[in-house]
Amino acid sequence: MAHKEGQQHPISIYFWIWGLLFVLSAFSYMVDYLHLQGYLRWSLIIIFMLLKAGLIVSIFMHMAWERMALACAILIPTGALLVLIGLMAIEADYTFFTRGIFFGAG
Repeated sequence: MAHKEGQQHPISIYFWIWGLLFVLSAFSYMVDYLHLQGYLRWSLIIIFMLLKAGLIVSIFMHMAWERMALACAILIPTGALLVLIGLMAIEADYTFFTRGIFFGAG
């Protein structure tokens, strides 16, 4: 996938990605249209969201053609923040649960 300096990417790549983004968006709207509920709903929404974000970052932000060091410098801190946010959400759920047990629900 290496390109010479000054060389432009073919526009067909962008049209292909726009089409994929349209299809993935249609799938995420279908989750609501089909009235899916629970973990299936949220899992599908998050999967489609991450796929769309990955396509946008890799193609439209040109990360697919960047050096590995630059890609790691941007993606590793972002991934670490996402892991920490997930850990905070788990801790918040645990705190909410234990407060319900010790302070009573009525």
